[in-house]
Amino acid sequence: MVATEHDVGRGRTNKSTEQSTVRAVAYVRMSTDLQRYSTENQLDRIRRFADGRNFEIVRIYEDAGRSGLTIDGREALQRLMADVTSGIPDFEAILVYDVSRWGRFQDADEGAYHEHVCRRAGITVHYCAEQFDNDGSIGSTLLKAVKRVMAGEYSRELSVKVFAGQCRLVQRGYRQGGMADYGLRRLLVDEHGAVKVELARGERKSLQTDRVVLVPGPDREVETVRRMYRLFTSGVGEREIAEGLNRDGIKTDLGRAWTRGTVHQVLTNGKYVGDNVYNRVSCKLRQRRTINDPALWVVAKGAFTPLVDASVFERARAIVEERTRRLDDEELLALLNELLRATGALSSLVIDERDDMPSSSVYRRRFGSLLRAYRLVGYAPDRNYRYLEINRRLRDLHPEVVATVVAGLEDAGGSVVRDSATDLLTCNGEFTASVVIARHRETAAGSARWQIRLDAGLAPDVTVAVRMGPGNTEPLDYYVLPRIDMTGPHLRLAECNGLSLDGYRFDDLGFFFSLAARATLTEAA
Repeated sequence: MVATEHDVGRGRTNKSTEQSTVRAVAYVRMSTDLQRYSTENQLDRIRRFADGRNFEIVRIYEDAGRSGLTIDGREALQRLMADVTSGIPDFEAILVYDVSRWGRFQDADEGAYHEHVCRRAGITVHYCAEQFDNDGSIGSTLLKAVKRVMAGEYSRELSVKVFAGQCRLVQRGYRQGGMADYGLRRLLVDEHGAVKVELARGERKSLQTDRVVLVPGPDREVETVRRMYRLFTSGVGEREIAEGLNRDGIKTDLGRAWTRGTVHQVLTNGKYVGDNVYNRVSCKLRQRRTINDPALWVVAKGAFTPLVDASVFERARAIVEERTRRLDDEELLALLNELLRATGALSSLVIDERDDMPSSSVYRRRFGSLLRAYRLVGYAPDRNYRYLEINRRLRDLHPEVVATVVAGLEDAGGSVVRDSATDLLTCNGEFTASVVIARHRETAAGSARWQIRLDAGLAPDVTVAVRMGPGNTEPLDYYVLPRIDMTGPHLRLAECNGLSLDGYRFDDLGFFFSLAARATLTEAA
């Protein structure tokens, strides 16, 4: 998936002809890499339109393999809009194949907004394959509005069909995305169920007709999973189990030390008893990530070879459910009050560390916020204390994030040297990178803000900024910031920051990891 932009030779020398032509750029987009000839077909229609209307195409902006649901990730469109708003664009028109190539925005007004920005800069947008001229007339305005709604509706209908297809595959026992997790491996099979190959971490199937199933991993890992269940059902807590595994030198599937949370995931995941579970979390149409109610999960019982007996898994489930059974408000507050007397202070970290009470998220959902729950038990936390608690949690998270970045660069084929004192990363001996975590804050009006500190002392070539989401528990998105374009030591970000900053924003770090990829060059004779 690439976004490209290239100039087109003008090939016009007659002075009177040059004066009569209108300088234009073309924008083309295809949604997936499988649409191999889509952009070529679009350009063919755009060029015929330009020849018939006396436009001179001076540059082409191309987003290959990019969804039109949002402007995020569409680097070519972002560069185009940056050129439009630069104040000195060298073109007067933008030629697009049709309204859907401009975007399948779920909010039809978003596509209209981007076109309005162009028109305000004196640049017109022309849809070359539509049956109307974008001339501002009532008829064209109405048709354009309908087309925008239809483009967004197409994506919504396609999303429903794709989801239904994925649910059918899950019910037939096929794995839909995601890592196998500890003790399991992904096995590639063809459309008839014949075994092809075991997939390594990061590998994907190459044929649409192929399917993936889960199979037991190495005997050592399978025995470790069974050991966790034996200990847990005999009364040993998750934290004690994690400590025992770490003492024995056993690492997780990511090569890290075990924690209470990672052990808990193994003890509560249905895949270890052979169940294929899907739709626990959804993020449809590039909207916000949603944790779904168990009633919405799609479950296929006994789809895979189990690692533990069903009776053992059910005993473990019963222990967890009894510990986290639905308590009424008075019982929840009584537990919180007891914890306050035992510790003298409350925080989400203090609550989550207790094995014998619900997590902090339960209190947030039940009482609206932790602060309201604190007030109901007569506790008024100091604001600075909460600030320090969050900062401590983010400091503990930083080494894990850096390790994830190193693993991603190495998986892409890069060689990474990590400075043990500063965590500065040197990739392929060519560029340096620093990873920073930006804490989520809220203004008095409830708006989100992030403060990013660029390390002037280390002067990395690239700063990878991890912008945390509400609650500061999970990353929201990432900014890949080149030093050459950053003029100050600090950046203050809001939810939307304009193309000058949001042009560096990514939903994941795939683009940054690709910078470390190596290509073999064939020597020319």
